Amino acid sequence: MSNARATHLSRRGILAAGGALGLGAVLAACGDDDAKSGGSDKETTAAKSGPWTFKDDRGTTATTDRIPANIVSFIGVAAALHDYGIESKGVFGPTKLKDGKADVQAGDLDISKVTVIGNEWGQFNIEKYAALSPDVLITTMFDSAGTLWYVPEESKKKILAVGAPTVGISVYDVQLPTPLQRMLELAKSLGADTTSATITAAKKRFEDAAARLRAAAKAKPDIKVLVGSASQDIFYVSGSNLSVDLEYFKSLGVNFVEPAASALKASGGWYENLSWENVDKYGADVIMMDNRTSAIQPADITEGTWKKLPAVKAGQVIARNPEPILSYDKCAPLLEDLAKAIENAKKVS
Repeated sequence: MSNARATHLSRRGILAAGGALGLGAVLAACGDDDAKSGGSDKETTAAKSGPWTFKDDRGTTATTDRIPANIVSFIGVAAALHDYGIESKGVFGPTKLKDGKADVQAGDLDISKVTVIGNEWGQFNIEKYAALSPDVLITTMFDSAGTLWYVPEESKKKILAVGAPTVGISVYDVQLPTPLQRMLELAKSLGADTTSATITAAKKRFEDAAARLRAAAKAKPDIKVLVGSASQDIFYVSGSNLSVDLEYFKSLGVNFVEPAASALKASGGWYENLSWENVDKYGADVIMMDNRTSAIQPADITEGTWKKLPAVKAGQVIARNPEPILSYDKCAPLLEDLAKAIENAKKVS
């Protein structure tokens, strides 16, 4: 995420290095298990014609008199639901680049077919939102307080006054399989066939990728992985706690570079700020870099200290999305890429 402004640092800036670099204390400072067996066509039809409810990760139950048709979602949620055959009518969050192409967070979503009610942090066009006659608003949450991601606090009351219930899926201090399962449950409630061959294959690929990553980490326990994000003046080094992907990768045995708790304190435990002069503070064999458009990408980093890092010189730098699209189809490659990087890594630190 962008870290240029204080408003971004309180909610967005954290997500740069840490897991979605993360919110946690910086924010404070400034269900069901039946997805394992998908419903029949008859059950899906019944759901569409009858009341709909879903208990989200705040413990709040969203209720409508029919299965939502006019869905408005954070772009990453819309991308995940799209993978399950559920389409959003409107989206908010990083969706379209300046050249008109889709942002990385849009996944396979055809952004020409959705109404964009906000493309940047702080943007949320309430008039466009209301015009969609939304049945439900869905997003993620990066803190324990249940703050709805990318829903501007200053206009939240007006957004809620439109009348659509809200759903929040937590990606704070949990491991990746948990929100993946929750998103699948949400998709099922919205009418997705969660037992389809496509979804079954994607879930199997994810499970196989997890096994591969575990094996790679076990075979090369000395390979140290640093997680970073680049901005013009600061290099962020993430801790592995709080972030939905990093916590899971660590549980599989990945050996992460861990900043001291005191260094993480200012960001609520998410990341440590380093100047470019001190970017070599930690030795690393593999570097995972934030691939969101708000971050400077490795190919565009001109700092000489970066170019001298052993992992950079060895070409052992891979991409990471701190806000993973929560579908098995999109998350399996994240594990596969890290497993491959560790398998092929040379010890350079």
